[in-house]
Amino acid sequence: MSTSSESFVKVERKKRKRKMEESDDQTMSSMDTSESAPKRPNLPPISSDKISAGKKEFRKIPVPSNRYGPLKENWMKIFTPVVEYLHLQIRFNLRTRHVEIKTCKETKDIGALQKAADFVKAFILGFDIEDGLALVRLDDLYLESFCVTDVKPLKGDHLSRAVGRIAGKGGKTRFTIENVTRTRIVLADTKIHLLGSFQNIKIARRAISNLILGSPPSKVYGTMRVVAARSAERF
Repeated sequence: MSTSSESFVKVERKKRKRKMEESDDQTMSSMDTSESAPKRPNLPPISSDKISAGKKEFRKIPVPSNRYGPLKENWMKIFTPVVEYLHLQIRFNLRTRHVEIKTCKETKDIGALQKAADFVKAFILGFDIEDGLALVRLDDLYLESFCVTDVKPLKGDHLSRAVGRIAGKGGKTRFTIENVTRTRIVLADTKIHLLGSFQNIKIARRAISNLILGSPPSKVYGTMRVVAARSAERF
């Protein structure tokens, strides 16, 4: 064979890798902006007057006849936190039998009116003043009401026995549910009112519903303690 055929021909290396690196550098340089990032705007908080456009908000809470006496006796305990702490105006309208709450120029908190309405409503439903004040001080407390017949349509003696199972002997069952779930419960005839956090109200309502459906208190206690312990571990 000839020497020309035996000699190797040098193949030029492809510059694909170098071109890819150059293209990457170009994209990175195009992404980098020499201009500094814009400053975040400093927006002051809007006052409640500007949000409501100068309009005064209003709430009415009806008062049943059986709560006239307690409301009159504890009026100053209700009046003081609503006026001094929440900076609202409150009065009892003798003609319409409603507690009326209204915002004013000194009202700064947007949710103050709703807190005051929940506080007064909790007292009207039968909760203590100290328990109702927790609605004013804390944000994650709520009121919930339901009827025994919402769980199961009962009549006559069956309805009375269901209410008795919820209360227990000397109120023992109700106190146990309150202490385990950290809620407050008011039994008013066939209506049940609950005060507490969302998760605790859910546990207490489930326990009360099981009692209405006929479960023995010992079984309800065990289930309730297990669920309460799990929720405490989560949060």
